[in-house]
Amino acid sequence: MDLLLLSNSRAPGQEFLAHALDEIDDFLGANRRLTFVPYASSDHDGYTAVMAAALAARGITVVGVHTVADPRQEAARAEAVFVGGGNSFRLLKALYATGLLETIGDRVRAGELRYLGASAGSNMAAPTLRTTNDMPIVSPPSFETFGFVPFQINPHYLDPAPASTHMGETREERILEFLEENDVPVLGLREGAWLRVDGAVARLGGVNGARLFGRGSEPAELVPGEDASHLLSTTPRYDLTG
Repeated sequence: MDLLLLSNSRAPGQEFLAHALDEIDDFLGANRRLTFVPYASSDHDGYTAVMAAALAARGITVVGVHTVADPRQEAARAEAVFVGGGNSFRLLKALYATGLLETIGDRVRAGELRYLGASAGSNMAAPTLRTTNDMPIVSPPSFETFGFVPFQINPHYLDPAPASTHMGETREERILEFLEENDVPVLGLREGAWLRVDGAVARLGGVNGARLFGRGSEPAELVPGEDASHLLSTTPRYDLTG
């Protein structure tokens, strides 16, 4: 499988996707046509236009999957797909409703389709969306997502801020709560970070790094450029009875 999983689409002080354009360009290679899945947003046309404008300078043509009569046919002939960010619950519900969860999933796992995700789109690459940051504004048929990688992903990961006056749970506390019920590693991707997977090799890229959480162990720091291939052999164990 070929995956590029971004924590975020927009970095502070930069234009949309500017921080990751070189990586996206390299990931796509000679292919200059990209199928975009905008379902995490309510404004499909607007979101697709923003994506198209960001990639135009690199000679990449963006086709919104929502603009064709049968989204599955578009996904079936695509060479690369970008699943954009927004609300993970809304996105997953649409993937089920359109049949794209199966079509995209099968082709990516077969090595026929390159998969790019950002934020909610990166959440979809994990086995479930249980480590999303989003509110469940809609109810998808299931929490099960593509499952391209056997570990959970938490995009936009924020480190605990000791001086903060916020009295709710930190992101770390929420992830540790998840691990009380599920024995599955969670990769917290900080802003500006991404994970690139090429077959059996996974490597952290971008800036700011990531934090890896596992049951019964202290969180581990991953730095840009670090090999994370060992995560691909994880055997996830979920509590599916709750």
